[in-house]
Amino acid sequence: MTPSTPPGTPSASDLITKRIADLGDWRGETLRRMRTLIHDADPGVVEEWKWMGTPVFSHHGILCTGETYKSVVKLTFHKGASLADPARLFNASLEGNARRAIDIREGEVVDAVAFTALVRAAIALNAGGKTTTVKKVAMKKAAVKKAAVKQAAVKQAAVKKAAVKRGSAARRPPAAS
Repeated sequence: MTPSTPPGTPSASDLITKRIADLGDWRGETLRRMRTLIHDADPGVVEEWKWMGTPVFSHHGILCTGETYKSVVKLTFHKGASLADPARLFNASLEGNARRAIDIREGEVVDAVAFTALVRAAIALNAGGKTTTVKKVAMKKAAVKKAAVKQAAVKQAAVKKAAVKRGSAARRPPAAS
C-alpha cells in the first residue's frame, strides 16, 4: 500500500487482481499476461489505480495503462511516440505526438521479448527524460530523407522552368530586321 492509502482500502495491486478475476474471460487472461511481462521487464514497476478504475504501471513516471474494452485490451504508453518500436507492436493511437497504444484482440498474442524490450525502453526514457537512441537515429534518417525529397522537388521545378523558358523562346517569331 502507498502511504496515502487509508487503512483497510485495497491496494492498487489488489484492485488490478480483482479486475482481472472479474473479467473472467480472454481479456482478464490477456491483462494478467501483460502485467506479468511488465513486471518481468523490471520488478521495480509500481502499480497504481487511477482515473476511476484504470490500472496504471509506473516507473519514474507513467509507463502505460492497461484498459479493457469489449473487443480489446489496450495498453497505452504515455510517451510511446518517443519510443523506438522495431517490432511494430504499436497498432493504435498512432497519430498523436505523445502516446501510442497496443490493441490486443481475442486470440492475439503479443511477442513477449519485443514487449519486454518496449517496457524497458519506456523505463529508460522516463529515467533519463530523453528520446531513445534508436528513435533519434530513425528521426535523423527521416529528416535527411525529407530534405533530399525537398531538394529533388526544387531541382525538378528549376528544370521545368528552364524548359518552359526555352519553349517560349522557340515559339517567338524571329525579330524583324
